[in-house]
This record gives sequence, C-alpha cells and structure tokens, in this order.
Amino acid sequence: MANKNKYIPLLLGVAIAAGVFIGGKLNFTDTSDNLFSTNSKKDKLNRLIDYIDYEYVDDVNTDSIVDVTVNGILDNLDPHSTYIPKEDLQRITENMKGDFVGIGINFYPYKDSIAVIKPTEYGPSERAGIMSGDRILYADGDSLFGRAITNDLIIEKLKGDKNTKVKLTVYRKGEEELLSFEVRREDIPIKSVDAAYMLTDDLGYIKINRFAESSFKEFKSALSELMDQGATKLALDLRDNPGGFLGIAEQIADEFLEDDKLIVFTKDKKGKEVRTYATRRGDFEDGEIYILINENSASASEVIAGALQDNDKGVIIGRRSYGKGLVQREMALGDGSAVRLTVSRYYTPTGRSIQRPYSNGDNRSYYNDYYKRLRTGELADEESIEVDDSLRFTTPKGKVVYGGGGIIPDVFVPVDRAFDNETINYLRRRGYFGYFVFEELDKDRSVYANVSKFDFINNFEVSDDIVVRFQNYINKKGSANVTFVAYNDEVKRLIKATLARQLFDENAFEEILNKQDIMVQEIILLSSEYPDFKQ
Repeated sequence: MANKNKYIPLLLGVAIAAGVFIGGKLNFTDTSDNLFSTNSKKDKLNRLIDYIDYEYVDDVNTDSIVDVTVNGILDNLDPHSTYIPKEDLQRITENMKGDFVGIGINFYPYKDSIAVIKPTEYGPSERAGIMSGDRILYADGDSLFGRAITNDLIIEKLKGDKNTKVKLTVYRKGEEELLSFEVRREDIPIKSVDAAYMLTDDLGYIKINRFAESSFKEFKSALSELMDQGATKLALDLRDNPGGFLGIAEQIADEFLEDDKLIVFTKDKKGKEVRTYATRRGDFEDGEIYILINENSASASEVIAGALQDNDKGVIIGRRSYGKGLVQREMALGDGSAVRLTVSRYYTPTGRSIQRPYSNGDNRSYYNDYYKRLRTGELADEESIEVDDSLRFTTPKGKVVYGGGGIIPDVFVPVDRAFDNETINYLRRRGYFGYFVFEELDKDRSVYANVSKFDFINNFEVSDDIVVRFQNYINKKGSANVTFVAYNDEVKRLIKATLARQLFDENAFEEILNKQDIMVQEIILLSSEYPDFKQ
C-alpha cells in the first residue's frame, strides 16, 4: 500500500499538467459537442475538395477551385486582404524587395523579336556593350524571335541565378554581322525614387513611386545630394504612390520630424497599440517640407502626410488622398502562394484613422470611389470634399483635420483637365507613347547622338509633324479614331518626356513633365513668394 501511495503525487502532477494543456486548447465559445472534435469549418472545406477530387464525374483542376475559394473568403473581409498565387509571388516579392537577378535591360517584343529599349545604367548589359535598339535573337543558343515568343519565355531565358553567365546573340542596325555578348547576371535595382533634382536654387524635388525595402536608402542618398547642391526646402512627391512597407515610411517621416514626435501608431484586434516616434537621426528637421498627394496616394504615403500634418510640420499640397488605413502582413500558405491579411489599423498622431468606409463583400463600390469623387466635383473644387464632423481632430497648433477618408491637403490644387483626361490616360496606360517613341528613335538614333540631357530638356521642341505621326500610329493600331487638336500641347509634352526617358533616364522624364505641372508650380510659388509661409 505504501508503494502505491508514493506514486499518487506524481499521478496528480501529470493530471494537472494535462488539464492545463487541454484547457489552454479549449475555445469556451464552442459547444460541448465539438470541444474535442477537429475544426468543423476546415474539415468541411477539406471534405468538399476531396469529394470533387475523387467522386466528381468530370476531371477538375482543384487547385483553381482552392484559389477561387480563398479569394471568395478574402472578398468578405476587407478590400485590402488579398491572395497572391504562387506564379505571381516571386514578381511581387522582387518588386517590394527593390531588386531582382537579371541582365539589366528594359525591353519589349517588337514585331517578332526582342527589342532593347534601354539597358540599365551601369548594369551588366550596358557594361557588356548592349545598346538601345539592339534585337536579342538568341540566349545560350535558344531562339528568342518568332510569333510564338512570350514575355514569360523571354524572362525565363534571360533571368537566372546570380553570377551565372548568358551568351546573347544580337542584331544591331548598321552592322553587317550578328554580334555576340556574354553577360553576367547580377542584382538589378528596381528603383523607387523616380527623380531627384533642384527645382530652384534652394528647393529640391524627390519623387517616390512606392515604399520598398530599398526606398529609404535611395531617398537618403537623393536627399544628401540635393542638400549638397544647396537645398534647404524639399518637395516630396507622393502622387500615385500606393504605399508599401510601413517601416520605410516611418524612416522617411523621421527625417523631417523633431526627436520624440509621434509618427504613427497601430492597433490590432485586441486593442494592442504599437507607437513609433521620431529619433535623433533626422537630417532635414530644420528644412521646409512640401508633400504632394493626390487621390491615388495611399497607405504609407498617407502615413508620411498625416504624420507631418498632425505635427504641424510642412505643407500638404494637392487633393484628398486615397484613404487606406489598414496594415497587412504577408503569410505563406505552404504551397508557394501567400495571403496578405489585414492585421491592424494605423492612426495618425492626433488619433485619426484615415481609412475610407467599406462594406464587406462590396469591393466594387470601394474601388470605384474615384468616379464618385469625379461625379461630385471633389477633384475640381475643394468645397465639394465631404467631411464627417464626428471625426474632427485638432493638431497641437489648433489646425482642424478630419479622419475617416484620406488626408485632406492644406493647399488644394484641382486636377489639370488639360493633361489628366481619359484619352491621354488611356494611351499612357496602354504604353502607346513608349512604343511610338521607340519606333521613332529606331529610324535613326544618330540624330540624338550629340544632344546632352540639359540641352534636350531645355531646348528640344517636338514638331507638329511628330504629333501627326503619333496620331496616325494610334489610328493604325485600331484603338480609336483620335485627333489631338484639343490637347496638342499635352501630347507634345508627353512625347518629349518619353523621348527623354528612353534617351537619358527617368529623372529627365519627370523634369520635363514638371515644367508645366500645376501642383509643382504651386510649390515653387509658395516657397519663393512666401518665404515665411507658416509650416
């Protein structure tokens, strides 16, 4: 009996430990019927897919059914929780990482071959001798021409592991024989800073197209160069910037805000808050800052605009921003695909959420908000912006700001109807300006051989003949029967800017467009005529 009794404390300990373990696994909202059963919701989906796999009368690709199911579930959450199929994940990951492994060319399939629009500056192809206008015919002996060639096949042949080599056979106009080049694959940057240059003697300009892993490093380098050139004021262009990594936006905001100023805070479903404050690292805390936003500036772009506005720092210029105040986290699904799931909301320093209202499962009306703004006149008239008085907040210096639907700028600039119209936007989206300009250059590139970037930006003029050729090019494509009489100057500006992009770089493209950009001109006016403009 004594021997049996000595095991009682051990048995009690094991029982208590088991009870604690099981108790920790229990969900006390469950009924007694399923406390110890498998998850019925998951089991239902698994069984249905198995039934289709093994019993359904026809062969069905159940992978596609799973994709549809996942998308259907996410559609009933919020507009920004999204599914990323495995075939898209690498491309999206590279875009947010800020680089990829490749040979460094910008190309498009022209007729039945691969035409190099422009090799990446200082990249492996440029160093090997590849030039704009070259046609890549073979990669390691495999043909890259013919009607059946696809973008996926081209990328498969040109991409590869870092430091591996690919032998390219190239046709170059004017050369009697095909040329051979050996190119080593390297990390190729996907730039997020489109442009950085001086607008005036003391006003610098930086445009950021998204917030990727490399964006802060690019921004910091650009800012340092502008400061070396005398910039004490900065125009930061976040128009059409859809966002990206929240942490990168916080780092950029830190450059402008004094120590210990609140930048942003997030709150999850349990109410847990994470607050981010400015540090001592900022290099532009004493400079004047102007932020450009529009209806397509979203998420991380709005974090920067909101952080500065709520801290009474800088001037926000433009139109009401998109209104995305939800934070996503990417989670792998185990088969090479992933889901970006909304895990928290972010709030500006005054405590306002700038997330637009949404109805679960009604994403169409959410994404058609632009047309609602167009219809109500908001894009043309500041008085048409709808605000909710219950979401009224006040900054430390007494400025009234509103939550519930984007950042409302301090200085409103209406949409430029001459430049931002449906016909021109359609042609830009379809890439017609780029394709036309490539073909124009391809006729005789030597015409521009001795033209400097400075000379081109300041002195080159697009002739009426080029506009007529572009008009004929569009109509020959069968896209529409268009004439450019009403916006001839805007078409000239875009053709010139696109020429500059293909001849020189993205910086030249933005500089040409900004010369007649009404929002940029508004900043120049504010910074020069009103040097004591209160920030």
